[in-house]
Amino acid sequence: MNKRPLKVLFLTRYPYEGASSRYRVYQYVAHLEALGVRCDQQSFMDSEMYRRFFSHGGAIGKAWLMGKAIVKRLQVLLRFGAYDIIYMQRELFPIAPPLFERYMKKRGAILFFDYDDALFINKPSRFTPIATFLRSPDKTYELFGLVDCVVAGNDWLRDKALDYGAHAVTLEVAEDTDRISMHAKHSNDKPVTIGWLGSTTTVKYLRVIEPVLWRIAEANPGVKFELMGGGDFHMERVPWEASAWSLEGELAALSRFDIGLMPLPDEDWARGKSGGKARTYMAAGVVPVCSAIGYNLQLVHHGSTGYLCSTEDEWFASITMLINNPELRQAIAEQARADVEHRFSPSRQALKMRELFDDALHVRAASGGGEGRA
Repeated sequence: MNKRPLKVLFLTRYPYEGASSRYRVYQYVAHLEALGVRCDQQSFMDSEMYRRFFSHGGAIGKAWLMGKAIVKRLQVLLRFGAYDIIYMQRELFPIAPPLFERYMKKRGAILFFDYDDALFINKPSRFTPIATFLRSPDKTYELFGLVDCVVAGNDWLRDKALDYGAHAVTLEVAEDTDRISMHAKHSNDKPVTIGWLGSTTTVKYLRVIEPVLWRIAEANPGVKFELMGGGDFHMERVPWEASAWSLEGELAALSRFDIGLMPLPDEDWARGKSGGKARTYMAAGVVPVCSAIGYNLQLVHHGSTGYLCSTEDEWFASITMLINNPELRQAIAEQARADVEHRFSPSRQALKMRELFDDALHVRAASGGGEGRA
């Protein structure tokens, strides 16, 4: 494939530890470089800021880190004219109107806005109340109309952007099966492990199926329950074994999980989710059991690559059936892993991203803006 070299500046919200930035940008870099894209990256949060902002307290320290992060980003943005494309994973700044975005657009920059959550819904922060106050969901709507291309994590998010006049496309999240080993053959020679993988901001969704988990724990005293990344989450009557998240620890946990949970509430914020948790389970050969809502309906083929549940009885029946039937778990695990390899390889999604870049440059050239850098 003979494509001209491109220079793209990726501006992420989080460092590599942050799942949304890792999955939406960092995992594609090597593949994009192989396709002739020079990828420079800058994260708004560094590792210290990321760790501090997802813990309670320390408002003054967080404000200081926020100020430092704004200055560092501004320093990077002063060089925006050296790039063919500016790729924003979420907003440039988590506070303030899109002033710099407007400035860059007026100066001829080609802007991409990538989002995989319903950022136009003002969800309160559990950790930093001032962040809740400073957020502006309307800013997302402004960006829809400002940028050259909105890259959405699922069709529901894409359609929201289209409603506000954006040129919007869906780029589903990739999952690298080279990174994740396939689960050992499922059997009941050892206790079955029901697992959940996520963060302190999403662990609350386990409450959606809390009565189901009570029933499962009571009916299956030999089953293990393992939680990774949920902080100090506690659930009465369910013996969760909790551990802190790390990239290496995630792989080890997935090798122990047999069944992976992804409950979501029936609300628009959940419809904005892009299935990262379920896709990771599938890649690892862990059988996903998910809420039948939003993108999960596109991602999981019920009864073939996982289970989709709407009622407590459906959750209980699906989990119970999987606990008792290791052959079924194995069959679903194999189909789920193969599905991820076919549909969501990073090289495949990186090629789609490169094509989006070329399309944007072609549109700019056709409109008389030239193909050069801003």
